Amino acid sequence: MVKNYLRATGFYHVSRIWVIKGFHPLLAALVERWRLETHTFVLPVGEITVTLEDVAHIFGLPIDGKPVSGWTDSSSDFVQSQSMAVFGREPVLSSNSKSYIKLGWVRRIRDAEPLDTEESIRRYVRCQIFCVLGSTLFTDKSTVYAHTKYLPLFRDFEQIHTYSWGSACLAHLYRALCRASRYDRRRWMALLICCLFGHGSECRVLHRYRDIPFHLLRYQLP
Repeated sequence: MVKNYLRATGFYHVSRIWVIKGFHPLLAALVERWRLETHTFVLPVGEITVTLEDVAHIFGLPIDGKPVSGWTDSSSDFVQSQSMAVFGREPVLSSNSKSYIKLGWVRRIRDAEPLDTEESIRRYVRCQIFCVLGSTLFTDKSTVYAHTKYLPLFRDFEQIHTYSWGSACLAHLYRALCRASRYDRRRWMALLICCLFGHGSECRVLHRYRDIPFHLLRYQLP
């Protein structure tokens, strides 16, 4: 039953991604080869990049539809009301920012759902999607919080699949890579691993580099 509801939202395939293992030497070398002007990696075989087709194939996310956009309101009333509408409970927020909800709390209330009514199943699915956004698609440097700005998009369950989540995912990756190429940040790693090595697929161009130590790899990628 839950699977059918997840399929209806367009998040069934990506929700099946569980553990993401990092190839940190390769990723650290790749970020040095990211070109902001062209949004491509410059490799010995030429320039490669992650495309919208890759996102659709690997994650199975909708790439057509309305843009993922809205307003950001960090007020207590907004966060409380949105959380009650989406999760049916008052949220446990980050101590540093009232705009972020702890994913551990979301997982606990998800697993506590009895799944005996349609509304309970929908709350479970909303929790699952929110965790996917915070841990895989729109990760930040902590990977344990997700922003409350996505909650209004979940209130109308029938509208979740109408947004172009794949486009938003790719835009987030490009912006994170551009930032990481200037600073020592790794908030984009989980998403990049999925896009380059795939879930049930492989990037043959990059797999031959995955086990090379960084101090050697950085000189093999011109």
